[in-house]
Amino acid sequence: MSLPLEGRSAIVTGAGRGLGRAEALELARLGARVVVNDFGQSGRDGSGAASGGPAEEVAAEIRAAGGQALAHTGDVADFARAEELVGAAVEAFGGLDILVNNAGILRDRMVFSMSEDEWDSVIRVHLKGHFNTTRFAAAHWREQSKKSGAPVYGRIVNTASEAFLAGSAGQPNYAAAKGGIVGLTTSTALALAKYGVTANVICPRARTRMTEDVFAGFGAPDDEPDPLAVEHVAPLVGYLAGPAAARINGQLIVVHGGMVAIVERPRVVAKFDSARDTFDYDELDALLTPHYADRPEGETFAAAEVLGLKRG
Repeated sequence: MSLPLEGRSAIVTGAGRGLGRAEALELARLGARVVVNDFGQSGRDGSGAASGGPAEEVAAEIRAAGGQALAHTGDVADFARAEELVGAAVEAFGGLDILVNNAGILRDRMVFSMSEDEWDSVIRVHLKGHFNTTRFAAAHWREQSKKSGAPVYGRIVNTASEAFLAGSAGQPNYAAAKGGIVGLTTSTALALAKYGVTANVICPRARTRMTEDVFAGFGAPDDEPDPLAVEHVAPLVGYLAGPAAARINGQLIVVHGGMVAIVERPRVVAKFDSARDTFDYDELDALLTPHYADRPEGETFAAAEVLGLKRG
């Protein structure tokens, strides 16, 4: 079997269970040496090294299959722990080639009922967690590129959500965090391209412990594969981490159920110029009110149609 990631090293956050576990196993199957990160498990010491729990179980599974892996249980939303995580990969494997940011939590609530902690905790784990690991991985790649005087091999795969694209009403914190991750990804893609690094973002739909309530009404079919199985998502992550995806940068891809959909960037659909130096209320009324009068009722910037995408 071809091993496109042979000799490469990777970090996968939130990899003790669910989607992150499937991604870590896929990267290892493709030949990568993997640091399996998952926060809050037993046996955590001050450096974040793990002595048990799901992260170590996944690392052990990779080693049992003939691969190389180590577990790390530091909190990626903690700036210092994220630095240690990147350092652990560099120390164990001699460098870092791939960063997959997957760690996250849910605290679903309507915006008028959401507590400050429910907002802050989701933004912290998702958005700050993505930034923290990206910041230290990017610094490592920039330093290596400057030392060698040439581009390096670097791949970042971030995790957003259809909740951002479709505007999930009961997830304002989650949708905002995932939208922020898209902005972080496109900014990172432009900033690191000259160093040989790509950064892309996926919007996966998968049945995991975190999403069991979200997909409670979507039971797995009895006589065919579960379209929400995490195994539908992991191959895309492996591909984006590989050499064949070198020209794919700053992209957003929806993936689930044997389907990938490339989402195009926003485009300007209308433009209005003031007849004077600046607009006033009446002129805006004359231009914008007729424009929106012909638009479908309830239409917003959100792309709810992505929720209807399926294979076939």
